[in-house]
Amino acid sequence: MSKSTAEIRQAFLDFFQSKGHQVVASSSLVPTNDPTLLFTNAGMNQFKDVFLGQDKRSYSRATTSQRCVRAGGKHNDLENVGYTARHHTFFEMLGNFSFGDYFKREAISFAWELLTGEQWFNLPKEKLWVTVYETDDEAFDIWEKEVGVPRERIIRIGDNKGSAYASDNFWQMGDTGPCGPCSEIFFDHGDHIWGGPPGSPEEDGDRYIEIWNIVFMQFNRQPDGTMLPLPKPSVDTGMGLERITAVLQHVNSNYEIDLFQKLIGSVARVTGCTDLTSKSLRVIADHIRSCAFLIADGVIPSNENRGYVLRRIIRRAIRHGNMLGAQGTFFWKLVGPLVEVMGSAGDELKKQQSQVEQVLKTEEEQFAKTLERGLALLDEELENLQGDTLDGETVFRLYDTFGFPADLTADVCRERNLKIDEAGFEKAMEQQRQRAREASGFGADYTNVIQIDTASSFKGYDRLELNSAVTAIYVDGKPATAITAGQEGVIVLDETPFYGESGGQVGDTGELKGGNADFSVSDTQKYGQAIGHTGKLTAGEIRVGDRLAAQVDQARRDRIRLNHSATHLLHAALRQVLGHHVAQKGSLVNDKYLRFDFSHFEAMKPQEIRQVEEIVNAQIRRNLPIETTIMELEAAKAHGAMALFGEKYDDRVRVLSMGDFSTELCGGTHASRTGDIGLFRILSESGTAAGVRRIEAVTGEGALGQVYAQSEQLLDIAQLIKANNSNLNEKVRAMIDHVRGLEKELQQLKDQQASQESASLSSKAIEVKGAKLLVSELSNVEPKMLRTMVDDLKNQLKSAIIVLATVTDGKVSLIAGVTKDLTDRVKAGELVGELAQQVGGKGGGRPDMAQAGGTDAQALPAALAGVESWVIAKL
Repeated sequence: MSKSTAEIRQAFLDFFQSKGHQVVASSSLVPTNDPTLLFTNAGMNQFKDVFLGQDKRSYSRATTSQRCVRAGGKHNDLENVGYTARHHTFFEMLGNFSFGDYFKREAISFAWELLTGEQWFNLPKEKLWVTVYETDDEAFDIWEKEVGVPRERIIRIGDNKGSAYASDNFWQMGDTGPCGPCSEIFFDHGDHIWGGPPGSPEEDGDRYIEIWNIVFMQFNRQPDGTMLPLPKPSVDTGMGLERITAVLQHVNSNYEIDLFQKLIGSVARVTGCTDLTSKSLRVIADHIRSCAFLIADGVIPSNENRGYVLRRIIRRAIRHGNMLGAQGTFFWKLVGPLVEVMGSAGDELKKQQSQVEQVLKTEEEQFAKTLERGLALLDEELENLQGDTLDGETVFRLYDTFGFPADLTADVCRERNLKIDEAGFEKAMEQQRQRAREASGFGADYTNVIQIDTASSFKGYDRLELNSAVTAIYVDGKPATAITAGQEGVIVLDETPFYGESGGQVGDTGELKGGNADFSVSDTQKYGQAIGHTGKLTAGEIRVGDRLAAQVDQARRDRIRLNHSATHLLHAALRQVLGHHVAQKGSLVNDKYLRFDFSHFEAMKPQEIRQVEEIVNAQIRRNLPIETTIMELEAAKAHGAMALFGEKYDDRVRVLSMGDFSTELCGGTHASRTGDIGLFRILSESGTAAGVRRIEAVTGEGALGQVYAQSEQLLDIAQLIKANNSNLNEKVRAMIDHVRGLEKELQQLKDQQASQESASLSSKAIEVKGAKLLVSELSNVEPKMLRTMVDDLKNQLKSAIIVLATVTDGKVSLIAGVTKDLTDRVKAGELVGELAQQVGGKGGGRPDMAQAGGTDAQALPAALAGVESWVIAKL
């Protein structure tokens, strides 16, 4: 009996562990501190800094089963998913790595032993082919002379991509940096399947399938193209779990392996589909994997970057479900079955299952609202299409207005043997990006132009004043030897108690004094390793080399410290109330308030806000000690410390603990105990972007001030309505009920007035070609009453065309009504559109009722005068 996918994954890790490799957990799909990558797309991503020599680990051999996504950016397989045997948006990459330890000989022999060993994968040796880089004689000889692969099954692949070292068998991290030849292992599925070996004209067939790629990192490519040997050659390998499982389970398609067969069965159940060969089942089974794991790793559907790619995949899956006849929301129901089939690789997903389901369900409900309208528009466009290509402008409009990704439109077109104008769509997208850039209004921050080579030592964790030497002075952004009274500039000290803005915490203010000199510090910023004090010299002169007394504004710093400590309590409380998907997306901590941005898919409910506030205040009352420990980064993470958004950490980090409640990495300044915070009050909760919420809050004196302000406000309200604290609610409720009653009476009076106006108007209708026509400009009538009047007139006149207009504050309001018996010849939407153009506006509506507005009141009489001739032409 063949092994399951989960057993194959475990066997791979067990094999390499037996060869002295450290089993390392899969890293997040969101790459840490790597702006070059949209998503983790290979096993080596988490070891990139190790290969570059910028990081050291306690082990020199590692093995992983890394979850990967290829659905955006350079690696984008989305269009092929579901239509081919091996393309996926999500896959697991099995890998073994050597960091300057073993090289070609061991890497090749490990691979061969695992694949062909009787106690391991036990593949028939005659079914395996290998490739090497054309000039890599060393690898060729190892395969032939030591492993015993016949020469005719070892294929040399040269520079087949147009330039030197541009080859299927030469790997490089980028245009420069680590690179080297690689050796790929192929499995021959047999001559009953079309295709030829690698390097042959038929290599794109499905007979010979690449299952493993072994990269020999042995060169460091220089900007001029020179290949310098690396001092410590390394190994990076990758084998798709789904591909090797297909081979070991004797099936030709990844979608036929046990994992996918179970998922496809679940998709069929939730969609009600009975045709198990449907491509749509494959698409959905693939997409639930990428969507669920992306959400578990903190990505939320949105209209930009990673969130946009996730939204595209979700919407593609939903549309395929709709094609299968799925009723209501269905996609979220597949998270449970996915957790089951993933085994131990789904442990992280299992912890967040309910959260992932909620995000998917919400996104599905939102998309359902736009899908129907968008598909109707697309159908209309395709019915009127001349040729076989839908223009890029229409594709963009569908994306911009209805949230239809281009590949979703392409999918619909493909089913009708049509194409989309991708270049035209990209052009429209680029124009939109340009508009966004121009509208953003980013200005240059000239303080950042200063380049400082010296370093400052921050002493402000436990001191707010000290004597220090001036190492540099900048006036107008340029180095200076001195600064004189009245001048503004930046002063750099060798040691300072002033905190330079970072990690969301603002810079300190205060004073620098020496002799007769007095420098007022209005801000403190970091310039590389230096800390610069920005401000104005109010008296005397300061020269490079002078010693100054640095004094931080203590009262301001204290308020900042309380707010910063409160953000840590807030973060932990949010995760407790909303779920572990909550991650910091930005923050601002100053002396007046704190602002905290976090990932969450919907507005917080009032009771959730109250609960978070209560938890934070409970931790304040516990008066927990706030302690910092300096430790190795990896040890800190193992200790449970959370890394914060956008922060780059050194090897040794500050771990901030608040009793047993919160542990995070943080370089900011904090209170000594949570009790120092005093009181915590949330001012507001709002959305800042799709999937990102913002809380603003105050602490200490600021929170007390807010309590007092609210008390005074309630007192003012009570006095205004002649109430007191005990009956304020009743009085307000009674007043609201009274106002509602008056509004109802007023509306009834307006309806009566409209009815009377209508009655007098109906007598002004004229006969035009057998139909009644009423055109009138009204005064002292509210625009919203026009619809009621048209309905009344239709009932009175039975068969008529009615046009009413009124001018309020210089703005024209128009309405046209046509009784049902006449709409086949006269359409209200066309009529009102014609009139709107003449009065400088636009509008439209149904054939029986349409409204419009305009700005040119003087043109109204002439426009109304032309209605009769327009109607005569239509009748």
